[in-house]
Amino acid sequence: MSLDKATVAKIAHLARIKVPDGELESLAGELSQILTFVEQLNEVDTTDVPPMTSVAAQKLRRRVDAVTDGGYTPQVLSNGPETAEGFYVVPKVVE
Repeated sequence: MSLDKATVAKIAHLARIKVPDGELESLAGELSQILTFVEQLNEVDTTDVPPMTSVAAQKLRRRVDAVTDGGYTPQVLSNGPETAEGFYVVPKVVE
């Protein structure tokens, strides 16, 4: 697919990219090469190729789905300046 300067200027306008007039010709050539390459990729037969999410077939390790409280209450509360009854104590900000 071949692009001309007017098409490249329109694409740049739609993309809100300021392209100087002197660069439109070279940019048209580069974009045309990219589109030609994409057209070549469309010619590849991929009917027997299964879709994949990664190049390495791996399964993720999963943890046990168990509900716990974490057991870290003392360590978490030690980060605050003042605590009471298992909670942080904060100043009242709304009357």
